[in-house]
Amino acid sequence: MLNVLIAVLLACMIAGCGGYSSSGGGGGGGSAPAVVTGLSATGANAQVTLTWNPSGGATGYYVKRSTTSGAEAQIAAQAGTGYTDSSVTNGTKYYYTVAAYNSYGTSADSSEVNATPNVPPPSAPAGVTATAGDKQVVLSWMAVGGATSYHVKRSTNSGTETQIAAPTTNGYTDTGLTNGTKYFYVVTAVSSSGESGNSAEVNATPQAAVTIPGAPTGLVATAGDTAVSLTWNAVSGATSYHVKRSTTSGTGYAQIAAPTSASFGDSGLTDGTTYYYVVSAVNSAGESANSSQVSATPAAAVVNVTITVDPTKTHTISPYIYGTNFYSGNTNAPALLTFDRDGGNRWTAYNWINNGSNAGSDYFYENDNYLCNGTCNAAIPAESVRLFIAGDQQDGLASLITVQMQGYVSKDTALVQVGQPFPNLAYFRPVVDKKSTVSAAAFTLTPPAASTDNNVYMDEFVWALDQKFSGKNIFGMNPTSHPTFISLDNEPELWNSTHAEIQGSSPVTSDNYITKTITLTKAIKDQFPNATIFGPVHYGFQGLYNWQGELSSTPTGTNWFPDKYLQAIKTASTSYGRPLVDVYDFHWYPEEYDSSSTRILNLTGTTLSAAQVQLIVQSPRVLWDPTFNDAANGNSNPWIYQELGNSPIQLLPRLQAKINAENPGMRISITEYEGGGWNHIAGTIAQADFLGIFGMQNLFAASFWPPGGTYDYAMGGFRAYRGFDGANAVFGDTSLQATSSDVSKVMVYASSDSSTSGHYIFVAINRSTSSQVTAINGVSLSGIATLYQMTATTAAGQNPVRPVSAGTMAASGSSLKVTLPALSVTTIEVK
Repeated sequence: MLNVLIAVLLACMIAGCGGYSSSGGGGGGGSAPAVVTGLSATGANAQVTLTWNPSGGATGYYVKRSTTSGAEAQIAAQAGTGYTDSSVTNGTKYYYTVAAYNSYGTSADSSEVNATPNVPPPSAPAGVTATAGDKQVVLSWMAVGGATSYHVKRSTNSGTETQIAAPTTNGYTDTGLTNGTKYFYVVTAVSSSGESGNSAEVNATPQAAVTIPGAPTGLVATAGDTAVSLTWNAVSGATSYHVKRSTTSGTGYAQIAAPTSASFGDSGLTDGTTYYYVVSAVNSAGESANSSQVSATPAAAVVNVTITVDPTKTHTISPYIYGTNFYSGNTNAPALLTFDRDGGNRWTAYNWINNGSNAGSDYFYENDNYLCNGTCNAAIPAESVRLFIAGDQQDGLASLITVQMQGYVSKDTALVQVGQPFPNLAYFRPVVDKKSTVSAAAFTLTPPAASTDNNVYMDEFVWALDQKFSGKNIFGMNPTSHPTFISLDNEPELWNSTHAEIQGSSPVTSDNYITKTITLTKAIKDQFPNATIFGPVHYGFQGLYNWQGELSSTPTGTNWFPDKYLQAIKTASTSYGRPLVDVYDFHWYPEEYDSSSTRILNLTGTTLSAAQVQLIVQSPRVLWDPTFNDAANGNSNPWIYQELGNSPIQLLPRLQAKINAENPGMRISITEYEGGGWNHIAGTIAQADFLGIFGMQNLFAASFWPPGGTYDYAMGGFRAYRGFDGANAVFGDTSLQATSSDVSKVMVYASSDSSTSGHYIFVAINRSTSSQVTAINGVSLSGIATLYQMTATTAAGQNPVRPVSAGTMAASGSSLKVTLPALSVTTIEVK
C-alpha cells in the first residue's frame, strides 16, 4: 500500500494532480498570480487608455493611479486586460500601476507608466487647391473647426515643404514666384492644442500671361501605305495643335485631328491620292495662323506578315488572367486588373489563429508578426487574410488565398530565429486538415490557446474567413461580390530548402504530397463544395516535370508528375463525388540566359543589347509555340529544351493534353511569373505577349510576381489590354483563333466583345527591330479602327508607361492592314 501511495504522489508531482504544486504554494496548493507585464498608457481627450498582458492564474486586476510618481492608489478592479480612465483632467500627468489578484492573493504592482490627456490638435485641412497665376499661386482650403491659424508650407520638391506663412483665414496668395517653376504646397491647422498633420499635397506652376502661339514650322509629311505621318517643330506656349487636310492644294482644308504632341499619323487614306496638310498651334488664348503647306501621296506597301483570324474558333477568355501578386503593393499597377494573389514562401508556416508566420530561408527562418506588423490586430484570428480579401473586394478583384499544407505553422509572433538543427518543431504548431467529422458546429472564430488544443485546423480557417464575409458567399459558385479562391500552400517541392525549419532536409515525396492534397481538399469541400481550389503550385519546370528529380520522366512519355497527380486526383474526385482540385497551378520564371550567363530576369537596365532584347521578347513563346527552339535564339543555357530531348517546350499545350486525357475539366493557372526587361520596351512587349498567350491558351488565372526595383515597363504591357484608351476600354471577353505567318516577328491576339456585335479588339506585338506591314485577315470588319501604341519613343519619360493614340483608319471588309513600328505593342479597337 505504501508503494502505491508513493507512486500516486510521484505521478501527481509530475502531472499536477489535486492540490499539489511543485512551486510550493502551501495550504490548498495555490498561489497569487504573477506580476503584470506589458502595461502601457495612452493619453487622449479627457481619457487615458491602459492595456497590459494577461497574468497567469489571475481572476482580476486592480488599477491604481496617482498624480505623483510612486503614490498610486486603487481606482478600479476588473477582469479584463484593459481599462479606460475617463475621470482625468487634460494637461495633467497621471501615473499608473496594475496588480493581478485571485483567491490566493494579490501580485506586486507592475512597472509604473504615465500619460497626459490632452485636447487633440485640429484635423488636417481638406480641399486644398492651388491655382497658378503670373508669378503667384492662390491657395484655398476648407476651414477647420477649432483652428486659430494655419501654416502654409512650400517647396520646389515634392514632400519637402517648409513653412512660409501663418494666415488666420482659409486662404493665402503666394507671390514673388518664378514662372515656369513647379511649387508644391501643404497646409496644417493650428490651435492651442498643437498642429495638425499635413494636408494632401497640391502643386501649381506659375506662368506668364498667355499669348496666342506662333504658327508651326518644319512641317514634314511622309507617305506610307494608306497613311501619312506628319511631324513638325514644337511651338512654345502651345497646348495642342489642329491638323488640317485637303485633296486640293492651297484650299479646302478641314480639321481632322487635335493632337497634343508635334506629330500625327493620318491613316485610312487612299493609295495614289495626293493629300495636302497644314497645322496650326492652339492654347487658351487662341489659335495661330496655319503653317506652310506640305503634301504626300500614299502608296501600297508590301505586306511583311499576315495574320489569319478564324472567327469560328472561339472560347471565352477568363477574366482572372489579368492578375498580380500583392496588388496593393504594386508600383503603378493598372486600375483595371481582376485578380490578386496572397502567396509566396511566407505563407507556408502562416498560423491563422495568431497571424504569425515564418518566411523560412527568405528571412532568417524567423517567427514574426510581419503579416500584421502595423497593418492589423494580430490578436484577431485570420485578420491579415481578412484585410487582404476586403481590400480586393473594394478594388474589384478576385482573391487567391493560401491554406497551409506542409504540416506546421508558427507557434507565436515573437521575433524568434528558429535554431538549428532542423527540423526544429519546438517553435511550431501542427496543422490538422479537418476539425469536425460531422458539421461546422465545432468551429469557432476564437480558437483556444495552444495549451488547450495545440492543433491549427484548416477547414476551420476557411470557415472563419467565410464567416467574416457573412452573406457574400465568397467561396461559393455565385458570390454576391468577387470570388475568393484557395491555393494549396506554395512550391512544395522546395520545402526542404525554403522551409527546412519545419520540413528538414528530406523533401516531401510526390506520394505523400498527393495524399496530403486529397485529405485537405476533402476537408475544405466538406464545408464548401463549390470552392475553387488551386494546386500543386509548382515552383517551376523541374517541379512540374519530375517533382524536383524524384521521378524518372521521359521527354515524350506519360510519366511526368502531372500524369501521376491528375490520375490520382481524378480517382479521388470520382470517389468523393466532385472535383477536389479545380485548377492546375504552377509558377513560370523564364530560363533564358544571355552570352554572359545573365538570366533575362536580371536584365534591369534601360539599355540592352539587340541580343538581350530578343531573348526577352521571344521567351514567352516557350509556353506554347511548337516551332520555337530557344536554343537557337541566343539562349546560352537552354536546359529545358535539352531535357525534353531537344524538342520545343510548348509547356501549356503539353499540360493541357495531359489534363484532357487524364482529368478533363481541370483548368490551368500560372500564379507567379515574370518576363524581364523591367526598364525597357522589351519588358512591355514580353508582358503583353504573356497576357495574349494566357487568353489564347484558355488559362483560368494568372498573376504577375512584382520584382524588386522598378518595373513600370512591364505594367505597360497590362495597359495594352486594360484601359488602353486611358479610361475603361478593355480587351474583348472572347478569344478568336489567330495565326501568324511569321510569329518570330509579329503576333496578333484577337478578341471580340460578346455584348456588342462587330466590336473587335486586337493586340499586335512587333518583336522585330524593323517596322512590319501587317495584314489582319479573316474577320468581317465595319467602322473605325482606333490605334493605341507603345514604342521605345512613346514610353520614354512616361510615368506610368501607357499606350498613346496613334490615329484612326477606316475598317471595312475582311482585311485590315497596319504598319507596326519596330519593337512595339499596338492595340487596335474596331467598332
